[in-house]
Amino acid sequence: GSRKGEHLGRTGSEDSKSAVEAAIRDYIESWYEGDPVRMDRTLHPDLVKRIPTRSGSAAELRGVTKARMVELTSADGGKTPGADYVVEVHHVHGGIATGLVRSADYLDYVQLVETVDGWQIANILFQTHD
Repeated sequence: GSRKGEHLGRTGSEDSKSAVEAAIRDYIESWYEGDPVRMDRTLHPDLVKRIPTRSGSAAELRGVTKARMVELTSADGGKTPGADYVVEVHHVHGGIATGLVRSADYLDYVQLVETVDGWQIANILFQTHD
């Protein structure tokens, strides 16, 4: 296994890793700070954010769009000033990256893409902590 702080298989420049981490931080910090402008900037227009749910014996994925995330953020949906969270960048390769956010409320696996506007989150698969 890897020790804390050791990332196996990570590629990409330190600048890219820092930019990816900043984009992920924009996502979680804008949620907890109620900042829709910052949320809008960090999410790709074609964002797919999903949470697995159970309906009887079938596993389903319920989706949230970028527009809905910005709307929820505007309405202070997650506003929790000073909330604790951890951001990890797992892998950067060319113009794509993966990472995660662990907070008191959620575990988010994120995939990012580098755009002309900088790094943006394209996909999120998340669960709540019950």
